[in-house]
Amino acid sequence: MKSNLPLTKREALIKLQKYCAYQERCHKEVRSKLLEYKVYGDELEEVISDLIQENFLNEERFARTYARGKFRFKKWGKRKILGELKRRSISDYCIKKAMTEIEDEEYNSTMYAVVEKKLSNTKSKNKYDLKQKVVNYSIQRGFEAHLIWPIVNELLPIP
Repeated sequence: MKSNLPLTKREALIKLQKYCAYQERCHKEVRSKLLEYKVYGDELEEVISDLIQENFLNEERFARTYARGKFRFKKWGKRKILGELKRRSISDYCIKKAMTEIEDEEYNSTMYAVVEKKLSNTKSKNKYDLKQKVVNYSIQRGFEAHLIWPIVNELLPIP
């Protein structure tokens, strides 16, 4: 049963240590969790400060892990990852560091694989329509259109 009473600073710190140890978290997630626990003001800032000092909370580490995971497992493109990091209020410095986790060669081969897979399981009335569907899908996944079109044209040439 959940209590509606606000947590003490010590209780909040212990809960947030567990929360951050389970999975990398960004500052925004931790702040909203503290607000959920009814921890406000200076106490909230002190808990966040303690978590940073004890290395439970590290924005750069979060950004790098997030970018690596979304790219390798979900096959997201750089634009989508960048947008999600910005949505989480990650600093430009950390976003730049996170993007270094994605190697150009691996990015290009992943893009190629995503396009190939989509081409193989997409039905369309003609090649032009099929190309557009594949490009739109790839853009939704966060890949850049200027990188996608040459791949689509190579895999599905129109004489």
